[in-house]
Amino acid sequence: MAGKSSGKSSGGKSSGGKSSDGRSRKRLAPLTGGRRKSCFFCKSKVDEIDYKNVGELRRYISERGKIRSRRISGACRRHQRQVAVAVKRAREMALLPYVAEGREERSERGGRGGRDRDRDDR
Repeated sequence: MAGKSSGKSSGGKSSGGKSSDGRSRKRLAPLTGGRRKSCFFCKSKVDEIDYKNVGELRRYISERGKIRSRRISGACRRHQRQVAVAVKRAREMALLPYVAEGREERSERGGRGGRDRDRDDR
């Protein structure tokens, strides 16, 4: 069957969803390449991260109590995993909070859309 095509288009600029420099079209990262954050623990040659060192762990927790990602914290993969485990252990031992203390902001806006109201009025 000589008339069938092989599925590939022979029309010029088809590069499979990639731009001319080889990057994906969906997310074009800047070519200027910013400075990578170096891992604090690698610089100070820390082998194990201690969950009792709360002051050091607070740097890796957001204001709301969430563990910050590697992209934000700048930790390497190995130490980010150790940070996550240490934060979870410190939370379990009540050295760190699970959530932020202040909830005043939500009560001003109505919070959960009225779902927190008392159920006695039924």
